Amino acid sequence: MTVETWDRKAEIPLLLLAVAFLAAYAWPILDTDLPSWVGQACRTTVWVTWLLFALDYLVRLWLVDNKLRFVRSNLIALAVIALPLLRPLRLLRLVTLINVLNRQASTTLRGKVAVYVFGGSSLLAFLGALAVLDAERHAPDSPIQSFGDAIWWAITTMTTVGYGDTFPITTTGRFVAAGLMISGIALLGMVTATLASWLVDRVADEAGEAGELRGEIRALNEQVARLTEALARGDEAERSGTSDADGPQQAK
Repeated sequence: MTVETWDRKAEIPLLLLAVAFLAAYAWPILDTDLPSWVGQACRTTVWVTWLLFALDYLVRLWLVDNKLRFVRSNLIALAVIALPLLRPLRLLRLVTLINVLNRQASTTLRGKVAVYVFGGSSLLAFLGALAVLDAERHAPDSPIQSFGDAIWWAITTMTTVGYGDTFPITTTGRFVAAGLMISGIALLGMVTATLASWLVDRVADEAGEAGELRGEIRALNEQVARLTEALARGDEAERSGTSDADGPQQAK
């Protein structure tokens, strides 16, 4: 089995695991009055899904030929598995949902970019709000004490507005803020680069079509010139033949 085959077979199960992880991670944060058994079930689900994600990483590492290159190109995944503090980043597997939505979107690049922007931004804002609320809720002097505060902070941070009315004060919360800022800038850069690439492709396509049109016009001109030349030769031959026929008659 190749790593590509494994990825195709594991895509849907890992997506379902990511959804379960999201629900188990978000529920206790959004509802602090859960029964103890529900909270324990959520924690168990988080750990089980984390272990399954770790198993997925190990299987992919085992299947590839160049293991060192695989590790170097998947450092974030390795860090998320190795460091419990970064486990919420496994929620980024939910970007697969964006691909599912993208299949239903317009086939044009502009439609795809719109889906990526909306889906990616919403996902980043939601995950950032959950993570910072989990870190800041128990800090007595933190201005982020509800999900509304957290989602407002996440949106203003991602858009680089930064009103300053809400901000994290804990170390974990500031790490989350740094990650959210970097992710927001990366998302904006990806969108800008995609649009620029689309514009360049459109200009290149139009230039190519113009070149093809000029080539067709040139070929038509050459054909017209050849036909005109052939007709001219035919007229000369006809006149020459007529002259030869009239000559003997005049001689008689």
